Amino acid sequence: MSCVFIISAPSGSGKSTLVRELLRLEPKIDFSVSYTTRQPRGQEVPGESYQYVSRESFMEMLNNDEFLEWAEVFGNFYGTHQSVWLQAQAEGRDLLLDIDVQGEQQLKKKIPDAVSIFVLAPSRAVLEQRLRARSEDAEAVIQRRLAAAANEIRNYHAYDYVIVNDQVSEAVNSLQSVIRAERVRRQRMEDRIRPILETFGELL
Repeated sequence: MSCVFIISAPSGSGKSTLVRELLRLEPKIDFSVSYTTRQPRGQEVPGESYQYVSRESFMEMLNNDEFLEWAEVFGNFYGTHQSVWLQAQAEGRDLLLDIDVQGEQQLKKKIPDAVSIFVLAPSRAVLEQRLRARSEDAEAVIQRRLAAAANEIRNYHAYDYVIVNDQVSEAVNSLQSVIRAERVRRQRMEDRIRPILETFGELL
């Protein structure tokens, strides 16, 4: 049975680092590459970081109801195409989605048993420090991201798990533990347990 894992975090929380490490440690999970209308940043690679499309192409897919979830963030559109989930199911693999709070709420309605994980920086000061260390954004953008972070954090209680990313290694361990525990929980029935029960015959 394929599991869907949603990971959300304010920009600068270190989510991308955690996802990268998790994918290295857990080869049986696929990463959903979102579609976006924004331009690539830094060392982002088309097809790996995002599927970069024009605003017109995105709106056409949206009108055709091709997205599991979508959102507009800072004037750009982001969305998860249905094909990634269908492919994961066909191949019997788990799927990890890096989406924001808006997307998590939409996706939970379509896939109610999806597991959601919220990542937090240990403080506002640390979050701001990380944003500035990236040297990608102007001051106005940094302040806008900090304000957006405050709004996103208010929704942490809607998530199944919350991980504080203070030490990367510990946060990765926590994330990996969530993935493994949920796999066990999903597989605890039918396929593995029924053959065991059958060996007890009429005793049950």
